[in-house]
Amino acid sequence: MRNLSFDPKDLEELTSNAKQIQDDVLEEILTLNANTEYLQRFLHGCSDKDLFKKNVPVVSYEDVKPFIDRVANGEPSDIISGKPITGFLMSSGTSGGKQKIFPANNKFFEDFTSVYALSSQIISKHIDGVQQGKAVPFFFARAQSTTPSGLHVSSAFSSYLLSDYFKNWSSNRFTSPNEVTMCPENKQSMYCHLLCGLVQREEVVSLAAPFASSLVGAITFLENHWKELCSNIRSGHVSEWITDLSCRDSVANILGGPNSELADLLEEECRKKSWNGIITRLWPKTKFIETIVTGQMSQYIQILEFYSNKLPLYSPRYASSESIFGVNVNPLCKPQDVSYTFLPNFSYFEFISVDEGNNEEIVDLVDVKLGCFYEPLVTNYSGLHRYRMGDILQVSGFHNTAPQFRFVQRKNVVLSVSAEATTEEDVLKALNHATLVLKSSDLILMGFTCYVDISTLPGHYVFYWELKAQTTSDVVNLDNKVLVECCCTMEESFNALYRKVRKREGSIGALEIRVVQQGTFDSLMEFFIFQGASSSQYKTPICIKSSEALAILEKSVLARFFSDKVPL
Repeated sequence: MRNLSFDPKDLEELTSNAKQIQDDVLEEILTLNANTEYLQRFLHGCSDKDLFKKNVPVVSYEDVKPFIDRVANGEPSDIISGKPITGFLMSSGTSGGKQKIFPANNKFFEDFTSVYALSSQIISKHIDGVQQGKAVPFFFARAQSTTPSGLHVSSAFSSYLLSDYFKNWSSNRFTSPNEVTMCPENKQSMYCHLLCGLVQREEVVSLAAPFASSLVGAITFLENHWKELCSNIRSGHVSEWITDLSCRDSVANILGGPNSELADLLEEECRKKSWNGIITRLWPKTKFIETIVTGQMSQYIQILEFYSNKLPLYSPRYASSESIFGVNVNPLCKPQDVSYTFLPNFSYFEFISVDEGNNEEIVDLVDVKLGCFYEPLVTNYSGLHRYRMGDILQVSGFHNTAPQFRFVQRKNVVLSVSAEATTEEDVLKALNHATLVLKSSDLILMGFTCYVDISTLPGHYVFYWELKAQTTSDVVNLDNKVLVECCCTMEESFNALYRKVRKREGSIGALEIRVVQQGTFDSLMEFFIFQGASSSQYKTPICIKSSEALAILEKSVLARFFSDKVPL
């Protein structure tokens, strides 16, 4: 059998032999799992691929949750997996509305390390000198919880950060010591990441965060704390409120002694009226930003380009708690054009067609068709079999025989008042058009979410926007004309059915933008994390369904704007 371990140097071989490798992966998984209680019901101990496709059903989380819960509560892991389950990975709990846990074993961490190494190799081929410098990481490992079985539960990214795989791989790659990443208190960790990064500014070639929202949050934190950071650098002492001792001691070693010259330089940049290009001003050797900017993270592209003076935004990989899928082999493409090349050795992948008229036809990885839309199914090494991911992807090309996919949206995340159905993709497209209108003003969109308000008749779409001035002023001057035009532009960007129902039938009211105070989306994040969402994987929900979350937004509303014309 083919060696299924992954060497980053083998990208071309992997993508040239995608079909054979996928067959080998499925054979290995079925050989391991055919006698598990879960598969025994369908395969009766057989590991035949055709029987697998014929008998094993396509499932959602609710179908496999009883088996996962049994393992979490102490039953042997071999009821679902032939490989020992070593822990559970927790989904973010924000995109689909509910948190889920998924069984995991060491292969997940091996794959994560491999895909990180491959991403590093890809960017170094396109940008000179990145291997000689360091990245400022905005990584935050969070404390693990424990199931009744004694197995740990944490987000996929936190689990990786806490593993020896990350500690061994990350040596000398980042400006922050591991003690900062492991600090359990988010504010202390963020402060120390920035302090370490600023002190080592001459070595920095990139900034890195799991999601674009995390990176924007880091720069916002810097805006609020730069004076104190500069004071620490000037005195050579870490602020007293940094109380995590291991974090404090490790940062003190990096800080060294007083450095008034560096403090003066940083203060001069931070005092300037505009923070346009602040990343390249504070870290002048920075060559790129590494963070996910696809899907709902695309809303942060404009503000990151503003902060970074339009440095390349490298969206490196497509991964989740269920599996790692692929990498971006074209790191210098426009962020709006990112596609991920699926690698055939991570899991066994199938695809349900979601194009109209195809009756949910299921095809293998190498049989997808250019331009078509699919939902991926995952069969992995830790007990998921033909599991529906809930993502919608479009085939954008091929790298040898391996398909490349553009992330389109999460499935079934929609707004609807009447007969129309507005998808996540529709929302993001409309938002991108509206931000072009914002460019005529001094304003930048920092964050958004939306919901359907049916308390009035007719019901209408409400978008909550947090805005920032392009200067460092805390005062945001709201231009009524510009924001009303944003409302109209969004409506004109929605699909034909929305426009028809809105214009002819009158059963949808005028779209509304409610501008909220700065910091509102930080409060929203704190609410969801308190409710159990993963802090390291947090993504602002595109659509809000929680009445408590809506209350947080509503109490912060500064102004309301409505479209003043029906869309054509």
